[in-house]
Amino acid sequence: MERVDVTSSQSTEMIPITEQVREVVRESGVYSGICYLYVPHTTAAVTINEQADPMVAHDVLQTMDQLIPLVDPAYRHLEENSAAHVKAILFGTAETVLIDEGELVLGTWQGIFFCEFDGPRRRHLLVKVVGD
Repeated sequence: MERVDVTSSQSTEMIPITEQVREVVRESGVYSGICYLYVPHTTAAVTINEQADPMVAHDVLQTMDQLIPLVDPAYRHLEENSAAHVKAILFGTAETVLIDEGELVLGTWQGIFFCEFDGPRRRHLLVKVVGD
């Protein structure tokens, strides 16, 4: 298992990490298999979506902020980051990507994002590459 370190600079952010994950896959030497991605944080997540246009990530985060406001009188969590927990649950802490011919199998426009919902922080993502 490998670790990809990520540093966020904003409170909410979708950070492209496709190239870092590709490097882990290449270094593994696995030609055909599966790449597991896991975020061991309760206020962060991982997702796959369009990476070609950075405005997609902007729009996703803006929509999430509208649906799940930072402050809500109904929140009871003492650390005042309930919105970050809810967003992380909705996005999820894991993704699985196929590996073929030594490369991640992603669509033309797809990229992998580390989703920060309680930043800025130093975080990490765990990557496990398994061959057939």
